[in-house]
Amino acid sequence: MVTELGEKPFRANQLSRHYFARLTTDPDAMTDIPADARERLTGELLPPLLTAVRHLGCDDGATRKTLWRAHDGTLLESVLMRYPDRVTLCVSSQAGCGMACPFCATGQGGLQRNLSTAEIVDQVRAAAAAMRDGELGEPGRVSNIVFMGMGEPLANYRRVVDAVRRICDPQPYGLGISQRSVTVSTVGLVPAIRKLTEEGLSVRLAVSLHTPDDELRDTLVPVNTRWKVSEVLDAARGYADKTGRRVSIEYALIRDINDHPWRADLLGKLLRKHLGPLAHVNVIPLNPTPGSKWDASPKPVEREFVRRVNEQGVACTVRDTRGQEIAAACGQLAAEG
Repeated sequence: MVTELGEKPFRANQLSRHYFARLTTDPDAMTDIPADARERLTGELLPPLLTAVRHLGCDDGATRKTLWRAHDGTLLESVLMRYPDRVTLCVSSQAGCGMACPFCATGQGGLQRNLSTAEIVDQVRAAAAAMRDGELGEPGRVSNIVFMGMGEPLANYRRVVDAVRRICDPQPYGLGISQRSVTVSTVGLVPAIRKLTEEGLSVRLAVSLHTPDDELRDTLVPVNTRWKVSEVLDAARGYADKTGRRVSIEYALIRDINDHPWRADLLGKLLRKHLGPLAHVNVIPLNPTPGSKWDASPKPVEREFVRRVNEQGVACTVRDTRGQEIAAACGQLAAEG
């Protein structure tokens, strides 16, 4: 592409260094490239992909949610979270989501389109620049990436896998984040999990299970009508065996829907059977969306649920929730526009 624009091949390496190492697309910052070539090269090869519509911060400045507008007007979100020992970015892989889970704001909005590999990577580049520049307090670096924003990552399979490789390739050919610090979430697209198993990656797989019984899961996670709980867990076991990584089982705890003691017992038994020590349950207190009939379980119910899963010999903890006062449930900010 660089040579097609009449430039020497080494200009590609210079552009790559500016983007992945210096985290910039600003032509004025590219002083090692002749001024007359900068605008043309950046305009053709590093066009503006995402524009921040607004930032919302909370947790004493440790959490920032950004609403982005893509070149075609599509809205998407990412959330940057600073913890004492790490900095995690939650990225979107689609604008909207086609999985139609009824308790999820994104799922209720439907799918607008897949994000491109570049749009996914650019969320990470922007967050890395924000951390470097001290926009969330002391300067730091993004250490962890979770594909748990808008969309079903494995429904945008090729672009997500390509984005993971670009995020993890060493600078200046990527952003240099360890694959072991990347988590890819799925509601349980079994063929895609099996395909991911053969990619040779070492990212963590997270399965949004939300209930251990097929009858309820058919309603909560409609794709369950195609691939049942046991099939999903078997595919997850295949991934764990191949990569040696524990699988995160995501479980949004919903009052009087999936928080019953017997479901905790069944969850523990199923995971012990299918995954054994290769499972870790993340209980997520539900972040209700405005006007929703769904609500978070009371804390005593949550504690009992966790206790019962642990009692089955399966590791189970409650996820640290962030950003509840800034519409942090994925899709809420985009829905508000």
